Amino acid sequence: MSFSDSLGDMLTRIRNGQRARKQTIMSPASNLRANVLEVLKQEGYIRGYTREKAAMGVEQLKIELKYFENQPVIRSLDRVSKPGRRVYSKIKDLKPINNGLGIIVLSTPKGVLSDGKARELNVGGEVLCSVF
Repeated sequence: MSFSDSLGDMLTRIRNGQRARKQTIMSPASNLRANVLEVLKQEGYIRGYTREKAAMGVEQLKIELKYFENQPVIRSLDRVSKPGRRVYSKIKDLKPINNGLGIIVLSTPKGVLSDGKARELNVGGEVLCSVF
């Protein structure tokens, strides 16, 4: 099964899994998805993820969702740059999400980074998603 927006599909699976109070969800594996999940893990929005073999030559990502006092840690997870409309930004043009409580995930020449890390490295790029 092919998707036109594989990252958007994964973000929707995370949102739906949290609404259903799931502890873990599965998503098809790709390097971009794994890099975004690594940023979410480092920033404390998910517990972790593992890459598992589902069938011959097919890998999936098992994502462990995170809750605090029976509420999902991720309150808002929005896709910014879409296949039909790419959004690029210089680092100085990025505004903080909810007064700095949220993050923006960027695809930069230095890899997939949170906006805080991108500010440290002074690199901009494609705005993938925003998380609060």
